[in-house]
Amino acid sequence: MPVIFLVGPTASGKTKLSIKLAKKLNAEIISCDSMCVYRAMDVLTSKPLTSDRRKIRHHLIDIVPPTKEFSVAEYRRMALKKIKNILGRGKTPLFVGGSGLYVKAVVDGLFASAEKDLKFRRKEERLAKKYGKGYLYKKLKRIDPGRAEKIHPNDLRRVIRALEIYHTEKIRPSELNKNTEPLKYDFKILGLDLERSELYRNIEERVEEMFKEGIVEEVKKLSRKKLSMTARKALGYSEVLGYLKGRYSLEEAKELLKKNTRHFAKKQLTWFRPDTRIQWVLPGEFSTSFARSNSK
Repeated sequence: MPVIFLVGPTASGKTKLSIKLAKKLNAEIISCDSMCVYRAMDVLTSKPLTSDRRKIRHHLIDIVPPTKEFSVAEYRRMALKKIKNILGRGKTPLFVGGSGLYVKAVVDGLFASAEKDLKFRRKEERLAKKYGKGYLYKKLKRIDPGRAEKIHPNDLRRVIRALEIYHTEKIRPSELNKNTEPLKYDFKILGLDLERSELYRNIEERVEEMFKEGIVEEVKKLSRKKLSMTARKALGYSEVLGYLKGRYSLEEAKELLKKNTRHFAKKQLTWFRPDTRIQWVLPGEFSTSFARSNSK
């Protein structure tokens, strides 16, 4: 049995389906969600229910505090170790999540993109002019001390390039060359394909449920901590924080989160669609399609 990936946009039903699939495959689930790694962010990240995690063993959930930076390179290293351990127990590794970069990192390895973010560079250059070169160097030391050691504090061009790599790739520059090997195991990538109207309806319901489950109180508690740059990007954090700071009403916060979640789902699909290795199936046809493809 190969390593299985179950991907798709947020609110597509991956978590629910993964439990059924894990039982059929005698699998253990490896979360492939860049935010589920953080503790104390349960409602924000819609983590699998505790009851489901008791039924099926889950990995790479609640592994770091939200105050800590966490990179895709760290995720890949942990994920590869989990694959080996799960296979060693005679079970199937089942990756579940919508973080495309994490999927790509595990399957293909890590490479710095040739793409440049000129807007980010200009912003960093303005910060350097305002606060001095040391300001950016300290920022790099906090994010990637290994890379900072190899750059002179006054070498602004290289400092900004290192920060740019982390900003665009979510990878510490010092870790790039250590993670370039593709996955050595056979794998299959399955994608959940929903009608746009159904996906948006699921998003509406999920956001409403998040507010019932206490997202406001969770964000209030998190706002008292010095969250990492990565954790602050969790969908729902800034939207609820705006409400807590009195910028808009609770209802407006809900609508803003619904809108931003729809945009996020579109971005996820834009990432996954070009990958021809993904076998797209409708949730209702999933069991039949998977059984047919798996018998080939």
